[in-house]
Amino acid sequence: MRDWLSHRAVVSPDTTALTASTTGASETYAALDAAVEDLAARLTALGVTNGTLGIVLHSRPAAVRVVHAAMRVGAVVIPFGPDGTESEFTEQLKHADPDCLICEQATERLVTAVDPSVPVRSVDSGGQVRALTGEPRAPVDTPEWQFDDPLVMLFTSGTTGHPKLVVLTVGNVCMSAVASADRLGVLPTDRWCSPLGIHHMGGLAPIYRAVIDGTTLLLASTDPKPLLDALTEYEATGVSLVPVVLDRLLDAGTLPDSLRSVLLGGAPASEALIERCDDRGIPVYPTYGMTEAASQIATARPSEATATPGTVGRPLFLTTVTVVDSSGTPVSAGERGEIIVSGPTVTPGYYEDPQATAAAFCEFGFRTGDIGYLDADNRLWIEGRADDRIVTGGETVDPTEIVEVVCEHPAITDAAVVGVPDEEWGERIGVLLERSDAVEKQAIDAHCRSRLSSHKRPRIVAFGSIPRTASGTIDREAVRERLTASTT
Repeated sequence: MRDWLSHRAVVSPDTTALTASTTGASETYAALDAAVEDLAARLTALGVTNGTLGIVLHSRPAAVRVVHAAMRVGAVVIPFGPDGTESEFTEQLKHADPDCLICEQATERLVTAVDPSVPVRSVDSGGQVRALTGEPRAPVDTPEWQFDDPLVMLFTSGTTGHPKLVVLTVGNVCMSAVASADRLGVLPTDRWCSPLGIHHMGGLAPIYRAVIDGTTLLLASTDPKPLLDALTEYEATGVSLVPVVLDRLLDAGTLPDSLRSVLLGGAPASEALIERCDDRGIPVYPTYGMTEAASQIATARPSEATATPGTVGRPLFLTTVTVVDSSGTPVSAGERGEIIVSGPTVTPGYYEDPQATAAAFCEFGFRTGDIGYLDADNRLWIEGRADDRIVTGGETVDPTEIVEVVCEHPAITDAAVVGVPDEEWGERIGVLLERSDAVEKQAIDAHCRSRLSSHKRPRIVAFGSIPRTASGTIDREAVRERLTASTT
């Protein structure tokens, strides 16, 4: 098959493809296709064909066009976090080794500070980086894509804290869109609002899904008031949110009646938030997913969410969920165990990391590392993680990375990092520090600020002896209790 946009432009040329709430600008699928063809010709002139294209962009129309232009020329997209630090970007860039990087004025400093050995172009004019639109054009030889071909690779910290690249194929992304549309009841007239960053699957998936479904993609800010205004003004029918953003959105005002689907993922939704949505008649769909499954794995419909609070619903179409015990044996309904996922949306593995790929799979499918159970009605319930990863505001953070950073401070001799339960964020990052010299919390915050992205920085800092078990390992529950007590 050719790239999805070229097919959609033939089938639905006059349908609105993209609207930017910040500017009010819209374009049809025919216009989007023409703009993508122009960018594809310029990428071809740069030699970006059948290779990899790194993008360091915020969610904006230019980013949407670049994503589709990459598929037009046969390149695999690798999104980098636009708000990351230089050290994070350096490590990721080394691992991904893209053939070209596309940035914007807001990310020029991050990209150029690393001095990549590959061509760098900007979607904006007037900055220090040469604009992509300034490149000459070359004839585009649009490839034929197969379902097994890699389409996008996204970074995840996994359980190691080191960047891993999740490979998602054409088939993974396409079947995820089909299964999601089936569960959400997507219609051709839908206008789906996406305020999430495109370096996460939650923000990238709507770009592909809008084209596959023939719907309109509405780009908006995550700030509550502008987001609420966008949902209302453009009569959005669906929106992707994380719990903390939805909570703030409800505080900002009344959501429009046009909304038929509020897809809520990235972190567990509290029972209080579900009740709040039910009281206001908001059609919330709590979902459980991960990058390695191209986003959604299971999603509860609004009736399920309110009737059985806490469930993330049944697995999506063609997705199989198996729960196994510590020996890897499937358990009965209602029994806790590790959640294993299989189906056409599941990644074939991690880029150039056969060891991590082998460890991630068992005979029943992909090992999520999450603990939960399936009830007698095949609804999935998530109870926690088998490892120590923290999920804060929809962002997954590995404690090991934070420990390494804080222990670089000369006054710190050891650190324990845990997630502390928080009603707004799901979890807040807490750190208990052992120190050799006097140091203030402000100094630790300043130390972390230049080395960690905002969502990775500790929000709760305490000093003292780190509690340990009889075997010498960190007693994380005791650490969590101490940090919780320090905030009261």
